[in-house]
Amino acid sequence: MRIAFFGGTFDPVHRGHLGVARAALEEFALDRVLFAPVGRQPLKEKTAEAPFADRVAMVSLACSEAEPAGTMVLSEIDAPKPGGQPNYTVDTLAELHREHPEAELYAIAGADSFLTVRSWRQPNRLLELARWIVVSRPGFDLSQLASLDLRPEQQARVHLLGGVHQDVSASELRRRLRAGEACSDWLPEPVLEYIRERGLYGSRA
Repeated sequence: MRIAFFGGTFDPVHRGHLGVARAALEEFALDRVLFAPVGRQPLKEKTAEAPFADRVAMVSLACSEAEPAGTMVLSEIDAPKPGGQPNYTVDTLAELHREHPEAELYAIAGADSFLTVRSWRQPNRLLELARWIVVSRPGFDLSQLASLDLRPEQQARVHLLGGVHQDVSASELRRRLRAGEACSDWLPEPVLEYIRERGLYGSRA
């Protein structure tokens, strides 16, 4: 079985995230993509606007519409830590290995994020624990990873996913919600209904 970990704030989850997951499922013959809202990202001082429980609910709603059923699944493996401690990806991937010892594990990350991997906790261990699907932007190629000084065996575990260029900005999406603008082009309908019912991001029902 091939499982991909897709971590992020998902504040809120939107069609861009779903497009990335769908493309990764097809390109790498994955069996499942685990959407894992993060409690606290260690490299970001700003916390998510929506509470973790609401982000979990929105991801669950978005994944429930995925086809085929069961290919996109909510995971709470990155739930908030006691005392507000940060969630480290290396710990999460190690836990996934314990939960799915027979699976081939992948991790999905945007190109801009992956270029900072040397500042993450235990970067070499990260590349041992999973194959990495790097979602490229236009004009990005593997040569730009030279600054990471990856060994040949590490480079072999990094794969580019191109052709996914849905330009969706979470901050712009939240601004549109606060302004009462239409957002159905960016948000799955159940997620949009949930946001409005809860009044998240200053939206109005």
